[in-house]
Order: sequence, then C-alpha cells, then structure tokens
Amino acid sequence: MSKKKLGELLKEKNFIDDKKIKIAMAVQQVTGDLMGETLQNLGFVSSREIAQVLADQAEIEFLDLKEFNISENALRLIDRDIAERAGFIPLNVTEGNLRIGLTNPGNVVAIDTASKVSKMQIKPLIVDTHSYQEKIQEAYYFLENPITKKIEDALKDLRSSSSANSAVVSELTELLMQDGIRRNSTDIHFSPEKDTINIFYRIDGILQHGHSLPKTAQPGITSKVKVLAGMDIAEQRKPQDGHISFSFLNKEYDMRVSTIPTIHGENIVIRVLSDVSGILRISTLGFGADENFVLNYLFKKPNGIILITGPTGSGKTTTLYSALRELNILEKNVLTVEDPVEYRLTFIRQTQVNAKAGYDFNIAGRSFMRQDPDVILLGEIRDEETAGIAVRASVTGHLVLSTLHTNDAVSSIPRLLNLGLDKDLLATSLAAVVAQRLVRKICPYCKDEYETTEDEKAYLKFAGVKEKIALSYKGSGCETCGLTGYIGRNVVGEILVIDDEVKDLISKGSSLINITEHAKSRGMKLLRENAIAKVIEGVTTIEEVQRVVG
Repeated sequence: MSKKKLGELLKEKNFIDDKKIKIAMAVQQVTGDLMGETLQNLGFVSSREIAQVLADQAEIEFLDLKEFNISENALRLIDRDIAERAGFIPLNVTEGNLRIGLTNPGNVVAIDTASKVSKMQIKPLIVDTHSYQEKIQEAYYFLENPITKKIEDALKDLRSSSSANSAVVSELTELLMQDGIRRNSTDIHFSPEKDTINIFYRIDGILQHGHSLPKTAQPGITSKVKVLAGMDIAEQRKPQDGHISFSFLNKEYDMRVSTIPTIHGENIVIRVLSDVSGILRISTLGFGADENFVLNYLFKKPNGIILITGPTGSGKTTTLYSALRELNILEKNVLTVEDPVEYRLTFIRQTQVNAKAGYDFNIAGRSFMRQDPDVILLGEIRDEETAGIAVRASVTGHLVLSTLHTNDAVSSIPRLLNLGLDKDLLATSLAAVVAQRLVRKICPYCKDEYETTEDEKAYLKFAGVKEKIALSYKGSGCETCGLTGYIGRNVVGEILVIDDEVKDLISKGSSLINITEHAKSRGMKLLRENAIAKVIEGVTTIEEVQRVVG
C-alpha cells in the first residue's frame, strides 16, 4: 500500500484544512516556493510539526535538536562537507552506534555515507529542517573555532597587561555573546565585582557561571555593549535600555540590553529573544490533558479577558502565541501590541511599542478599537489605563489576551482591583487566568531511578501528597545534557475559570480563600499539585519543583 502524501498526513493531524491549502496554493503561485515551505511561511504548520509527521509515517524516532547537545566526538568522525552533501548531521555515539539526524526519512544515501565514512552502525533519527540548518552550521563552526579557547586566549592577553587592549576587549565582548548563543542562553549577565567581572548565562531558567574577567576589561566591555545598543556611553549614573541586532552565522539575533549602576560599576543584562521556530501548540507546552481541554475552550471564546500570569521567563509569551495558533485567524481580525514583537506570524496584525515615537500600550489599545478587531493581544497590563482598555474591549464583544505579573491565578483579582478597576466590571469582563511556571525536564539520556530521601518525603507530605512515593527520578549528568541532568523545560500551571459563582464572589469582594476553594471544588489544580504530578510521571525532579514552585 502506497504511503500517504505529506498534505494528507497534516490534514489527519488537524494541522491544516482545505481552506489553508487553498490559501497556500494562491500564495505559492506568487512566490514560487514549494508547498511545504509555503505552509511554514504562512505559519499554518511548523518545521517541527512536519518532521514529527514524517517520523510517525516512517516509524523513526523524532529528535528535537533544540533540546540536544551535539557531541564533538561525533562531529569529528565526519567532515562537514560530506555531512551536508549527504543531508545529515552526526549527533553522538552510543552503544557502538553513530546516531545521525535526517530531515528526509527516505535518505538512504545519508545512512550509507555515514556508515562508510565512520565505519560504524548507524541509527537514524528525524530532525526538523529549520533546526537542522541552524545546528549543522553552528555545531561545525564551534568545532572548527573553539570559542572557549578563544576566550581563554583573550583573557591571557588581558591578564598579561596592566591596561586593557581595546581591540582585545572588543573581540572578547562579541565572543562572550557568541558563547551565550552556543549555550542556548536566554540572558547574558555582565556582573561587576570589586576585582573582577563575572559572566553568567541563564540556561533553562538557571543562572550558570561562565567566565571571570579581570577588572581592567570592565570599561571597554561596558562601552562596547553600549555602542552596539545605541546607548549613551557618558551616562553611568542612570539605568539605560537599548537594543542590539547581533549578526552571527547568517542569522540576526534580537537582543534587549539593560544597564543599572552598582557600587562596582554598571551591571549589564542582555536578553536573547526567541525566534519564530519556537512557537508550539497548546497541546505540546506541557499542560495536562484536562488543562489542554479547558485552554482550547477558553481561547475559542468570542469575548472576555484571558490573562497569563507568572514571573519573567515563565513562558507567558510562548503560551499566548501558542493560543493564537489555535484561533481561526483566517476568519478573525487579530491585532497585537508587544514590547518587543518576539514571534512574527502571518495573518496577524502585529505592532511594537515605540517610546521615542510616543506609541505605547495605551495608545495602541485605544487605536485598535477603530480597526474592527475580533481579538486583541496586549503584551502586558501595566497600569490603570491599560487595564481599563482591556475591560472596555472585552465588554464590547472582543477577546482580549494579555499578561500580568502575579504569583498565582487568584492573586490577579486584587492586582487588577488595585489598578482601579470596578469590581462589577472586572467580574463581567474577566474570563480566565492562567498562572504558570517552567520546570526543567530530566535528561532522558542519563535518567536514573533512586530511593526518595526522607527530606523529599517530608516535602511531599507538606505539599499535600497522600500516597507515599518510594522511588523518584533524576538525571545523573551526561555529555548530552551538559552534565546538568536536565534538558529542556515543561510548563506547569493552574487555570482559574471565571464562572458565574466566581463572578458573584468577585462582585461581593469575597476573600481569595473563598474564591480558591470554589475553584478547587470545580476541578482547578494548583501549581504545586500539577508540578508534583510531573514528578510522579518522571518528567521532573522534586528538587526542581521546590526551586520553581516552593
């Protein structure tokens, strides 16, 4: 029996339908691109989703390259030119087999080539095209240009001199930024101390120490970053914000820069923003089956405010954009205002705040009402005016999506009331609040079972877990996870649905305890409960739950 075509498989997975195919064909006639590329460019499917469909069809394991550290030993077995020509990337060597990543399950040339050159048995895995193109370029570049050695050489030059060579410091600054990209860090910290500058990289939500630099390098590094970010070099007494478009390996990285004065000099934090390839669907974020059902129901509502809450770096923006992918954007006018636009989507009108031009959330929100919107995404509710705009938009028949900084879902209610909203209006307009965190996932390549410790049992008892958990899991640390024991992150959340009873409780000014108890009686699971469920499933560790949820 002949295998089904890709389009048929994508339709079976409900990734596309006839309407999307029709639009893709119309666009394809203009652009001349292949259908698969057109579907991806339009945002109907992602490169990852296509790869997963192909992997399922071929019954070959799918590998997410974004959550995998490629082995240098594997790369050394096969030259880059050979791998690129044959269309594969060496991944690692395990149990005497060389594992390779393919974008095409039928690429027998790649398997034959890898086997012939490496003289090893080959285990193929399917990877997505976008990640493959990025990773093969990045992996071989860092193999041929060992960045750690380059940084060490620059530091030797600095330590051997009483004053910092400006050219060396300039190169070192860019190397440190490249190292952040290599490590898949979301933030790069330049933290000055009395005698040194310490470089930290935030990876999977955790700050990891990268390098210690001599103090003599501080003025040059600060000036270099400020120049790149368009900041005032002379101003050292006030905080500043800036933006860098950093080019590396034929890719533009959008970086947001913040400086603050400290007793040891200016502290610099650079946020490395994500790219569009990271957009997922709600069902793949990590919420449980019940939560996925509720979220899909909520994001299909015609009106009301849906808030995503959590601290910085908890994945709020990713959840919002995953929600947008669930909307019927071909039949709805979706407008966004963000700071900045992190993901670019087709068929959505996206705008970005511009402080210099006087364009902020408030002005955008007011202007949107004259643009015939169905759905409005406000990047963040920051003040009374933004909150008022969200309420007015929702009560006039629009779905409003936004974020808020609160510790849990129920705390959003007093937070919004403190912004000056009327209790009755809030009760009428608020549809749901989703509070979330990100927990690190145990590395599947070094995952081990162990006996739960007495301290961990005491914590689980304190957290309300009734059944005894005798065995738990953790990663022992390996080359694939960079010796951390973790690879990637998963969402844990709690969803407060504002039903008629909760509306009544809000209008009456009821306590948060009463609202929480009602929500729990209707099936809401708290953050800690959902996090511990992931411990029982073997997704994360007790230690990680304690760190993230408390």
